Amino acid sequence: MDERDRFEIPKDMRSMAEASFEQARNAFEKFLSGAQTAADSLSARAATIGAGAKDVNAMAFSYAEKNVQAALDYAQALVHAKDLSEAMRLQREYVQAQMRALTEQASEMSQIVGRTAMEAAKPKN
Repeated sequence: MDERDRFEIPKDMRSMAEASFEQARNAFEKFLSGAQTAADSLSARAATIGAGAKDVNAMAFSYAEKNVQAALDYAQALVHAKDLSEAMRLQREYVQAQMRALTEQASEMSQIVGRTAMEAAKPKN
């Protein structure tokens, strides 16, 4: 392997990065827990929120969680890359996976929003 293509992260920096990722992951999990509690509380108190709005809220929350988790996993894998070609492969795989996920998420979200709009437009008897 050509020395120009090889890069190594010193052990101390790698350990510090791994600790930082773990702290970020823990902070994110605490944030999600608090946000979910707040969202549940708001949903419980807001009797006027329709089922569609609850679905959109739950789905957006789920998407945010999945996307941040994917970014954290990618960053952690990148820290362990052994060389530039592996880092580039990880980047390509991450971008491709995120594009697929975002396309799917947008499709699902538009279906729920469309269904909710159709329900709201129905005449009330």
